Amino acid sequence: MGLSELLGTYGDKYLQGLLATWSMAAVSFVFVMALAVVVTVARVSPYRPLRVAGDLYVQVFRNIPGVALLIIIAYALPELRIVLDWRTCVIVTTILLGSAFGSENFMSGINTIGVGQIEAARSLGLTFTQIIRKIVVPQALRTTVLPMTNLLIAVMLTTALGSQVPLNPQELTGVVSYVNTRATGGILAFLVSALCYVGTGFVISFVGNRIDRRVRILR
Repeated sequence: MGLSELLGTYGDKYLQGLLATWSMAAVSFVFVMALAVVVTVARVSPYRPLRVAGDLYVQVFRNIPGVALLIIIAYALPELRIVLDWRTCVIVTTILLGSAFGSENFMSGINTIGVGQIEAARSLGLTFTQIIRKIVVPQALRTTVLPMTNLLIAVMLTTALGSQVPLNPQELTGVVSYVNTRATGGILAFLVSALCYVGTGFVISFVGNRIDRRVRILR
């Protein structure tokens, strides 16, 4: 099967797969960022139980294979009467994995903040919550634009886990399986999906670099 025949027959499936990938990546990344901030705040909290819980969260979800986590969420949770649809299972898996790495990115950003700023804030009587909200988080966000850009690309690629469950519509990697079970798409079927991933990654990188140049903190 040639490229023109492949796109003519399955072009609509690839388009649906691309849109499904973008949709899951966008939803996942919003929650990844929010959860990463929460976990990071817990890790720098003055309360030891919160620090332990935050560090444990990162160590667990940073070191568990994505497929294993998806299997737990999709097939083990129903045994506990927690039943999620397939798309939600993929998104939850992506969020748990991505937020662990996102927290590490935020920790790197926090480490760039001068100790003098924190001490000055304390001398002014700011509480821990105020210091986090007004000083730490804004600067950490500005210094981690590029790492978070890479994280967004990783989140998009992680949605390929959707090929392991019967999604409808399927994401890009699932489309390849769909094509190859109905025709001899072969390597070409993978190549089309790969180009979609690469093209999306280029766009994300371009936008991320532009944002970084605008908000970067010069030291």
